[in-house]
Amino acid sequence: MTRYLDLPALVHIIGPRFAEGAAERDAGDVFVDPHYDVLKEHKVFSALVPKELGGGGVTHSTMCAFLRELAHYCSSTALALSMHQHLVAAAVYNHRNGRPGQKLLERVAASEVVLVSTGAADWMESNGSVERAEGGFRVSARKPFASGSPRGGVLVTSAPYQDPQEGWQVLHFPVPFSAEGVSLADDWRTLGMRATGSQTVILDKVFVPEEAVVLRRARGRFHPAWNVILTVAMPLIMSVYTGVAEAAAAIARQEAAKRRDDPSAPYLIGELANELTTAQLATDAMVRLADDLNFAMGLDVTDAILVRKTIAATHVVATVEKALEAAGGAGFYRRTGLERLLRDAHGAQFHPLPAKRQQRFTGRVALGLDPIADA
Repeated sequence: MTRYLDLPALVHIIGPRFAEGAAERDAGDVFVDPHYDVLKEHKVFSALVPKELGGGGVTHSTMCAFLRELAHYCSSTALALSMHQHLVAAAVYNHRNGRPGQKLLERVAASEVVLVSTGAADWMESNGSVERAEGGFRVSARKPFASGSPRGGVLVTSAPYQDPQEGWQVLHFPVPFSAEGVSLADDWRTLGMRATGSQTVILDKVFVPEEAVVLRRARGRFHPAWNVILTVAMPLIMSVYTGVAEAAAAIARQEAAKRRDDPSAPYLIGELANELTTAQLATDAMVRLADDLNFAMGLDVTDAILVRKTIAATHVVATVEKALEAAGGAGFYRRTGLERLLRDAHGAQFHPLPAKRQQRFTGRVALGLDPIADA
């Protein structure tokens, strides 16, 4: 198997190939399946795994930069890959800090297994039903927005369980996609990011062994684990959307250059630069806060990440909308590429936390309240 972990160089080798057929995949809701073979060939899925555990040992910031540049070529591939990488990054952070993570990292390094997350849709409450079974639990649930699920190897998910002694909890656990009772709904028909394969995963009485449960937390309450997950995930995810905005801006500048004599063109390109720079600054700040996974886990860092996520998402969308205006009538044609990028950019608002929920979270933290629960 080829090993190529010079990610800044690799992205410009595989990127042009990934860009081919992007419009057709978008139009047909076709998952970027062949791209996963290329990424596995170059061991990109294990790139973040520490070298001593068999991985590539690249830094979190390097992966953010790779995803950002990859989005210039194929935003769906970049976004689906970011979902795997944030799970790896969280495991790396936990492993470094004496918590479970090593076993998952070694598995990724050994076989380039694809991790699929359901965390964004589950958030505090999670969904589904859990019944006690001999040696573990039986879980039934529908888990939407599972990016990369057509090539998933392990589903990293959760479900609510009413413990007879402790009351309502949320259990977190991995489930192999090969497990009996796991299937896909084939329901990813969306406005944008259509090639990410973010189907709903159906769990039908799937057996989860007791020892597979890696975390139990009170349902509906903020848990410190989110301080890790959000801090490592949002810089990776928003790097993708910042790459989308950069790609749109490049198209707009190219189209506007054809109308240099139009007195409005410089104003529009100037406005575009301001919107894009704001998105870039917010995303760059998130990457710095994550500090290549050397951050001190805490609510203050999480809150700062979420504020910057909202700023980045808002200005990513504003950048692509301004790019359409600056490009003029040419931008209205699908062949120009802006229409797809505009739809893709709108996905940024749905990642944790959406703006209003973030603002409530931030306000409650500032007032010394629990960030989620009223009680």
